[in-house]
Amino acid sequence: MTKRINTAAVIGAGIMGGGIAALLAGVGIKTFLLDIVPFDLKDDEKNDPAARNRIVKAGLDAAIMSKPPLFMEFKDVDRITIGNLEDDFDRLSDCDWIVEVVVENLKIKNDLFKRIEKVRKKGAIVSSNTSGIPLKAMSEGLGMEFQQHFMGTHFFNPVRYMKLLELIPGGETLPEVLGFMSEFGEKTLGKGIVWAKDTPNFVGNRIGVQGMMKVMHLMMEEGLSIPEVDGLFGPVMGRPKTAMFKLSDIVGLDTLGHIAKNTYELVVNDEERESFILPDFVEKMIANKLWGHKTKSGFYKTDMTPEMKKIRKVINPQTLEYETYDAPGFPCLMEATKAKTLTEKMKAVVYGKDKGAEFAWKVMANGLIYAATRIPEISDTIVEIDNAMKWGFNFEMGPFEQWDAIGLKDSVEKMEKEGFKVPGNVKHMLEAGHTSFYKTENGNVFFYDFASEGYKALAVNKNIISLNLLKGADKVIKTCDSASLIDLGDDVFCCEFHTKMNAVNKEIVEFMQSGFEYVKANGVGLVIGNQGGGMPGAFSAGGDLLYMGTLAKDGKFSEIDSFLKLGQDGLQDARYAAFPVVAAPYGMTLGGGCEICLAADKIVAHSDLFMGLVEIGVGLLPAGGGCLNLWKKFIGAIPEAVTDVDLAKFFIPVFMSIAMAKFSTSAAEARTSGFLGPKDRIVFNRDYLIGEAKKDVLKMVDEGYAPPLKRKIKVLGQAAQGMIEAEIFNMLQGKFITEYDAFLARRIAFVISGGEVRDNSEIEEDVILKLEREAFVDFWKEAKTHARVEHMLKTGKPLRN
Repeated sequence: MTKRINTAAVIGAGIMGGGIAALLAGVGIKTFLLDIVPFDLKDDEKNDPAARNRIVKAGLDAAIMSKPPLFMEFKDVDRITIGNLEDDFDRLSDCDWIVEVVVENLKIKNDLFKRIEKVRKKGAIVSSNTSGIPLKAMSEGLGMEFQQHFMGTHFFNPVRYMKLLELIPGGETLPEVLGFMSEFGEKTLGKGIVWAKDTPNFVGNRIGVQGMMKVMHLMMEEGLSIPEVDGLFGPVMGRPKTAMFKLSDIVGLDTLGHIAKNTYELVVNDEERESFILPDFVEKMIANKLWGHKTKSGFYKTDMTPEMKKIRKVINPQTLEYETYDAPGFPCLMEATKAKTLTEKMKAVVYGKDKGAEFAWKVMANGLIYAATRIPEISDTIVEIDNAMKWGFNFEMGPFEQWDAIGLKDSVEKMEKEGFKVPGNVKHMLEAGHTSFYKTENGNVFFYDFASEGYKALAVNKNIISLNLLKGADKVIKTCDSASLIDLGDDVFCCEFHTKMNAVNKEIVEFMQSGFEYVKANGVGLVIGNQGGGMPGAFSAGGDLLYMGTLAKDGKFSEIDSFLKLGQDGLQDARYAAFPVVAAPYGMTLGGGCEICLAADKIVAHSDLFMGLVEIGVGLLPAGGGCLNLWKKFIGAIPEAVTDVDLAKFFIPVFMSIAMAKFSTSAAEARTSGFLGPKDRIVFNRDYLIGEAKKDVLKMVDEGYAPPLKRKIKVLGQAAQGMIEAEIFNMLQGKFITEYDAFLARRIAFVISGGEVRDNSEIEEDVILKLEREAFVDFWKEAKTHARVEHMLKTGKPLRN
């Protein structure tokens, strides 16, 4: 019998509960969101449904207003029905999955589950999002059928964006329930599944919080400052820019303190138990409600001068006063910035000779040893711990991958020389001649298993294609500094970008053309995609502004035009190729990256898609076919039988998207705004993207793919010019745009409408492509465009001039 989740309930409408409800609604599941009735109702409110639902309504409103957004698109809210635990409890009888996200109190949870047991339908899955209370204690006194369908489902906050989902089996949970939830969590919810044991704080928080607490203690002992620690444990060590203390501000010091105290109480046999004790200055910060972002002050805060200039400050642990600060200047960091690879950067830091390097080494050595000592207590394999830290804390490498990177044998020798107690499982591994935790053979990854004292193949979902593994298996057909063509099997190839932010440069444009020629001669189809890291990551953040800006400054406008023509011709060749082309975007898909997708036969997009033609922000317009192909995307959905069409209704949203630099905050929103069409597909698990795109290529081939016929396209013509003036006037009056924006917008409207042609004319596609190039080159002749580009390259933010 096939099991599916059609209806779910989330009990507890706090930050986590609201996030889970938003995710469920986003994947199309009808969801009940319930919370308690307020204790302080007045007599005239006790029969008022709105008053009785005040708490749950506030929770849902907070999720709706969350920045970054928790909902894929606003209309997903319609799938959520709010209620309370007195009037609406019986609604749980309709649910296939009930997830508890209430306060961390054993009695409250146990009592709630006893109530749920009375109303839940047979076979319904019940789970807890607890991070500190044992499942065994929560389910005590409950029947066998309940316990067979009971487990832990520990999400990480913010739920939409954090990939990690820890699944914790209960003592009686049926294997088929665990298997279903694993597949559902990975495929439907898009999560990375880590199997955890019923131990305090499971895997991610046990390792992560111990590391954060240890850093605080060592910082006080070694006399480093908070900015110095964050400088050492940021991107140079494969960690997010938020590093240690900025991350703590995001999590919330109150939350962090609760987890640490809870862990300390429960891990009585942990050799590092004392590290979970909060330093005195952190205790005082929590007491003073200096909790981080939620209270506007934490380890860091931002003040504003009377001139509205931001001044970033950091707390002094000794005085609890906020002070300005400078970037750390340790020599090891200077060396790390010179290194090209993450492995080289990490070695430069931990094997340096200065005070910062010595601190980083102590922190890292402690963390690696702690992770190895926790096996098999919290998980059976190193893989679960590595994945938990990558997916729950956004590390580029997990602890054991880091250990390999800095050299397992050399680092253990250094540890023992300095008096660190290296775990026996690691020493036995080295004694047996195994000098790395991971190894790759013939494109397959193996990990060292402490239990069997040998290597095991890393299990990989058949739906997941790893480009790195394919490259390791000599599947690269051709490559250059900026891109590669990789054999995906079954005569399907992948064009992968690997520039910074996967920005489109001249080398990529030229490489794509040669790649198309290769696929034409040797393949059946092409996927355009990559597997860069980061959250949300970048399919491609746009074109190479530095390259074009340099040409413009030198007055080489004909070279800019030639570059654009080369790119346009390449994408037109892809659009009308004899084989299907599928783009697989995720994260930032902006400017030129968006244009590449619009030229493809089909888009298979990740759910977190920030897609748009944003060139006006740097004083330009889309000139890689973006104006043409977005217009075609809109009018191409009109059935040929419909002959009397008001093109103005289509023109306005296309124009506004480009002139206002609009971009989606999700793939669902991209579909609503017209960047994704009815044939395009949304995938929630980013790891699936390349594999799913390949499936669509093969499906089109199997269905007898034929390239689209190149036809003239209908445009609005001169009527657009006058009509758009009213829109521009309104935007200027509302101060949504500047006078320079208006100048740019008028030219953009001219391009999209087909130029100086009669109303509702049919023109060749090359007409709009030529208009794109001409406008693009002309914009580069404007000083304000140069100012916008220079500001973007310098600050990463648009300039409104």
